[in-house]
Amino acid sequence: MLAWSLLGRLPAAMCPIGTLLMVSQHTGSVWRASAVTGALALGQATGGPLVGRAADRRGQRRVGLAAAALNTVALLALVTASQLRAALGWQLLFAAVAGLSVPLVGPLARSRWLWLADGRAEQASAALWLDGLMDEVSFTTGPAVVGLLASLLAPAAGMLLAAALAGVCATLFALHPSAPPSIAATGGRPRPPARLLTAPYGLLLAGMALLGVAFGSIQVGVTATTAHVGHPGAAGPIYGLMGGASACAGIAMAALPARFDLPARLRAATALLLSAALLLPLVGGTLGGLAAAVGCVGLAVAPQMITMFGLVERTVPTARLGEAMAGLVSSITLAQAAGTVAAGWLVAAAGPAAPFTVTCVAAGSALLLAAATATARRYARPAAAPARRAQVRA
Repeated sequence: MLAWSLLGRLPAAMCPIGTLLMVSQHTGSVWRASAVTGALALGQATGGPLVGRAADRRGQRRVGLAAAALNTVALLALVTASQLRAALGWQLLFAAVAGLSVPLVGPLARSRWLWLADGRAEQASAALWLDGLMDEVSFTTGPAVVGLLASLLAPAAGMLLAAALAGVCATLFALHPSAPPSIAATGGRPRPPARLLTAPYGLLLAGMALLGVAFGSIQVGVTATTAHVGHPGAAGPIYGLMGGASACAGIAMAALPARFDLPARLRAATALLLSAALLLPLVGGTLGGLAAAVGCVGLAVAPQMITMFGLVERTVPTARLGEAMAGLVSSITLAQAAGTVAAGWLVAAAGPAAPFTVTCVAAGSALLLAAATATARRYARPAAAPARRAQVRA
């Protein structure tokens, strides 16, 4: 399952930058490319919880297969519309459908790992750590692969690869025997859905959204700063440092003692995020200083994301876990788009370093939120439930 999980989640990381590059190069209009990319992001943020909820109710296999097929067709239609320079409305439509139908391999994999762990805290923690690490790898690798294919082959090459990965790897992930069965398959009767939007889950959504704002503003700030100092090509490698440092931090989390519980980890990670964010406006005027500051920010990303995904397990009903994981992804996606828009406006109004102000405000707000709400009492681990099933081969 590991291979299909890693490869199947790459399209979600590849498509935003791939769409931006493809449409801008085919039309010569950054505005049109931004509009199509925005439609993709809005569709993904809207469709994520819907796909997650359907997977929880009807089973990951059935929903995953349908989503993979529809996503593949929509991506191919978007590439074709861009190649033929079709009307903007058609490109917006296909981008929105592609976003709505993302197979959600990442969130469903986290739900699947927790289902296999069957309430065993140590196994669940290790599974979330491993899955968070795969997210960081896809987050770093996806945009880099798209940029490389666009420069060596064609602007649409990255999107075609994303469609192939969605069609093949997301399908194989859905078919893997580790997929949890639907309620009907286990002989149970559907019950009214348990409440999802509780106060603790809402706080996690807010925390993930603030992290998304930081992502979006850093991306714009790095792009604007490297262009201002005359090295626009350095933006990609410098931004990639965040993903690389984040992956290293995710690996290091395996060494943390169990007594350092999740609420305490969240508070520590957000404090580190703010400390690193404050470096950006101070030393970000040079390429070396910018690279170092962005790398420091990356050290806080994986611990924060992995911890929040771990806390979701304690705050939502098991029957809606996939939907809850997808909701966190949608939260960060929408917030990243908002952070990008706000930072872009600040670049025009106040200069290339202005977006880092947005980053600092978002990080400071995240720390205040975590310090005030991330307590062991609020996120107490529920009592272990009896085993649900016989051993499932993973």
